[in-house]
Amino acid sequence: MLTVENLSKRYPNGLLALSGIELRVRPGEILGVVGGSGCGKSTLLRVLSGLEPPTAGRVTLNGTDIASPREEIGFVFQEPRLMPWLSIRDNVAFGIRHLPKTEQTARVDEALQRVGLADFARCWPRELSGGMAQRAALARALVGRPSVLLLDEPFSALDALTRYDLQDHLLELWSYERPTMVLVTHDIEEALVLSDRVVVMQPGPGRIQTVATPALPRPRERTDPLFEDWKHRLLGELSRSFRDHRRGEEAFPAAAI
Repeated sequence: MLTVENLSKRYPNGLLALSGIELRVRPGEILGVVGGSGCGKSTLLRVLSGLEPPTAGRVTLNGTDIASPREEIGFVFQEPRLMPWLSIRDNVAFGIRHLPKTEQTARVDEALQRVGLADFARCWPRELSGGMAQRAALARALVGRPSVLLLDEPFSALDALTRYDLQDHLLELWSYERPTMVLVTHDIEEALVLSDRVVVMQPGPGRIQTVATPALPRPRERTDPLFEDWKHRLLGELSRSFRDHRRGEEAFPAAAI
């Protein structure tokens, strides 16, 4: 269980990025986090990963405080961040270099096969398309077999067709080990396709506006009228989050829809 209790984050310049965040993410759950710029989505992921310390509150994984990056928590950034001087194979293996060589080889082979890059293992990052590079980043994050995978807008820089393909592929990858996933995205549709629950955040400082549990069967079809209905509900909540912020309302308990 990934647990966030009364979490706040204030940066040294005085900016209060997050205030009073409360979350319980169940093992194997996919949690989507949406919101406009400045609502603290990326800051939340960095605190969950241990890259940033909280100012107040705590984050725990199975009862243990997360105070620094941990092997069981994987992170996929918006950009692939592959090291250009390493082959794709060596990029994927980078985080498991402490393992015996035979296990490294087996894990990397399996990860590359799963993301469809087995034939590109010896290529350099510059030789891959944007979608292929992001597949390599997914393989690198999953090769350590994390129990929690954090994704910070991983497909936002890609074209629509590649993005749709990688969304489906991410669900397929998730099905192998079923790690807990927290996905930050600005795309309501992406959140609905992938997530079991969707958190809508309010800016200034970042707070939880709404937690929604879409009653949608899987696999989810974007053209399904029920899908469209949920999309409009969440867009309405997102609009309300900005209206509430502009009115300067006091913080209030998160709603559930």
